[in-house]
Amino acid sequence: MFLVTGPGSPSVLSNMMVSIEQHVDWISDCLAYLGGRQLGVIEATSEAEGEWVDHVNEVGDTTLYPLANSWYMGANVPGKPRVFMPYIGGVPVYREKCDEIAAGGYTGFALAQAS
Repeated sequence: MFLVTGPGSPSVLSNMMVSIEQHVDWISDCLAYLGGRQLGVIEATSEAEGEWVDHVNEVGDTTLYPLANSWYMGANVPGKPRVFMPYIGGVPVYREKCDEIAAGGYTGFALAQAS
């Protein structure tokens, strides 16, 4: 299962159609890569996931978003942890990172055959 324009992506901070297209293209290429190698499982490693969350937070902390009392921070839901989830480093940087991961054989992901 893949999530299109979810947390950690430019999503709501970008032209959504451009982000959706980039995500769907990346997912399609990933599925072709997996299929061509008889693989049926791909999952982010805990280490890679943690590194990306740290990077998203680091970039987000350079803005005023974390100081805002808005839905971006979860302020519209009582008791919800205050976390800025969109990637604010820009669509081009995000696309480059995604392309780099794919070009490296999906670095940061554990790949396996389906059971």
